[in-house]
Amino acid sequence: MKAKFKVAAFVLLAILVITCKKKEAGHSKESINSGKVTILVDETLTPIIEDQVQIFESTYDAKITLESKSEAEVIQKLANDTSQIAVLSRGLNPNEEQIFKNKKIIPRITKIATDAIALISNKNDKDTIIALQDIIAFMQQKPSSIKGLVFDNPNSSTARYINELAGIKSFPEKGVFSFKTNDEVIKYVSENSGIIGVVGMNWINDPKPETQPYLEKINVLSVKGNSSNSYTFPSQNNIAEGIYPLARDLYIVNCQGYAGLGMGFSSFVTSETGQRIILKAGLVPVKTPSRQILIRNGKETNKK
Repeated sequence: MKAKFKVAAFVLLAILVITCKKKEAGHSKESINSGKVTILVDETLTPIIEDQVQIFESTYDAKITLESKSEAEVIQKLANDTSQIAVLSRGLNPNEEQIFKNKKIIPRITKIATDAIALISNKNDKDTIIALQDIIAFMQQKPSSIKGLVFDNPNSSTARYINELAGIKSFPEKGVFSFKTNDEVIKYVSENSGIIGVVGMNWINDPKPETQPYLEKINVLSVKGNSSNSYTFPSQNNIAEGIYPLARDLYIVNCQGYAGLGMGFSSFVTSETGQRIILKAGLVPVKTPSRQILIRNGKETNKK
């Protein structure tokens, strides 16, 4: 019996060693600053993450492929191991955490910035302000001054955010429309009066060249929160001070389970360089980049 037990133990040990070596071999071409990886990104956050990837790739021997999806699609692929890294406007809920717990994976969740949801209207519309309560009432199909709302995608993070505020699970049947991207929402609102568009603020601050002409035909609205008496514009300063009512935190969710590019990219985005990119894009960094003051001939010069 002892001999059989020793043989079984030896076989089990051998299997574990071979398995570990295979895992190491699979990751041997990837480190925290080199190799190839695919990162899923909430489509509303794409512009700022594209900027980060561009600088990261120019600094390190790494190739990052971004897949822009709706929030629901990103979560589904992440849970199904289609991808192991994602950029989201929220953390994981208890049910999602349990999925990874069952796989014996502890996700590394890193806060990287604070963004905002912007409400936009056509330039021909007179009002440049809107009450959040009117948005909520419209989503609940109650009397409201709003004629129509347009979202990027019914499964997007912006749609989920507004639905949660209104206490509903899905879009109402009347007056709410959706496309596929934030670009399409901006274009539609620029060409149609009386419609409120719901987009990620970084699409306004950091637009694609082809989107720029449409931005000139829209207004970004100031919003009055449910517990406020004033209307607040989604400026970087107002978001940082926590007075804009539609602000949201951004996260990198890394489920690789080893020291790979997911860890390296997260560290880069929260580094001095990565946070400066966020600052210049009009978002609020989690760490304020330092400023150097050079004194020349008795005068102070700020160097960013």
